[in-house]
Amino acid sequence: MSDRILVTGVAGFIGSHLTERLLDAGRNVVGVDAFTDYYPRSMKEANVASFAGRDGFELVEADLAFDDLAPILEGVTGIVHLAAQAGVRASWGETFATYLDCNVRSTQRLLEAAKTMSVSRFVYASSSSVYGQTDDLPMREAGRTCPVSPYGVTKLAGEHLAVLYHRNYGVPTVSLRYFTVYGPRQRPDMAFHKFIRAALEGTPVTVYGDGTQTRDFTYVADIVEGTFRALEEGPPGEVLNVGGGSRVTLNEAISVIEDALGLPIPRRHEDPAHGDVTDTLADNRKARELLDFEPRVRLEEGVARECEWLKSLAG
Repeated sequence: MSDRILVTGVAGFIGSHLTERLLDAGRNVVGVDAFTDYYPRSMKEANVASFAGRDGFELVEADLAFDDLAPILEGVTGIVHLAAQAGVRASWGETFATYLDCNVRSTQRLLEAAKTMSVSRFVYASSSSVYGQTDDLPMREAGRTCPVSPYGVTKLAGEHLAVLYHRNYGVPTVSLRYFTVYGPRQRPDMAFHKFIRAALEGTPVTVYGDGTQTRDFTYVADIVEGTFRALEEGPPGEVLNVGGGSRVTLNEAISVIEDALGLPIPRRHEDPAHGDVTDTLADNRKARELLDFEPRVRLEEGVARECEWLKSLAG
């Protein structure tokens, strides 16, 4: 029987790139997406367009939190669960119910279904947000997890569910903590996308805080490679950081974008947002040892690629 990989969130930023990688490697992919209105559907359809007609790919529009999963999972031999309601700042207040459905309920339902299946791996996409505010850098998987946003709480809940289903039912889960992913197809609410558009359009963009906060930026192709390797050979039950090795301040990142475009980025500063942390930095040693993972794309190179993508969309 040939591999049939379920990719949830297939029309999203990371999901669309991962699907291309899997198809190129000869895998069959059933891609699921709810096409929620968090950002325009047209952008998600454009993400899928490059592989929608390829042999071995099937697209299913479904809500994993409520729809019948049995027909979606029929014949599936591996699962990569990327689908989630994203956004730290948007996760407060009444919208938290959406985060519970998309990030917790859907994960539990998939795991519950997987416990009766013979899947080689169940890869769960977590986030560096689970660490919260800490001075203990680099962030290590064995370190304290204390999310400072409702979004981070839901991603950590998903991790705990993955571990529970592994220990109690033998589901071969591998959880990956992604660190600040960027690159072509990045969501329009994410910082680099906003900064590049601001430069191209000459409109001011909001920077929360003074710009000295740091992030471990990770290019999407490196995230995809780490995820692909976890699907192929990730040790079940493990939780692994996947970081890009490009930790810089936000001000430095903005300068890299300005240099790539040859344009200034008009900006206005506001107070730090609730749920934002000061610094992130991944300790990649476990991923290096267990997956032979090593980030390869430098920040300047990755930023240039995202700039070219957004310039092509602007015409």
